[in-house]
Amino acid sequence: MSQLGAAASSRFADRTREIGLTPSDAGVIRLLGRAPGLSQRSLADRLGAVPSRVVSLIDSLQERGLVERVRSSTDRRNYELHLTDAGKRVLRELRGIAEQHEAELLAPLTDEQITQLGELLAQLANGHGLDRDLHRDVVRQAGRDAGPDGGPDRARKA
Repeated sequence: MSQLGAAASSRFADRTREIGLTPSDAGVIRLLGRAPGLSQRSLADRLGAVPSRVVSLIDSLQERGLVERVRSSTDRRNYELHLTDAGKRVLRELRGIAEQHEAELLAPLTDEQITQLGELLAQLANGHGLDRDLHRDVVRQAGRDAGPDGGPDRARKA
């Protein structure tokens, strides 16, 4: 599992680098696409990262015009994080990259095996308290139910 994870991560990093993003950038964009309005602290908690690291990530994404900080209407001490229109375009591009990445990674398996793998990985992730929004479970359903971001509800490491 470790070897496959390392290979998949490396390939995904290569793909995101082609569009000028790190995997960390891609992860932040993806989370903000799913949960607009997160505070930096909430984002840090979701990522399991120290807040100072998240500040530098958001600063970089903001400088590139992908993310904006908006003062919270409920707590003026906090800022909510939102994708800009450019950030939303990048998110759509990331979805395509993730789908291609997933298809190549899962190509040796049949649809039935992919479904079984997804169920087993979801069980492992749930058993270890992992956040589904960070690394979606791998499930190809016949109807490919839409996820909260409007895309297919299947594996994405973005």
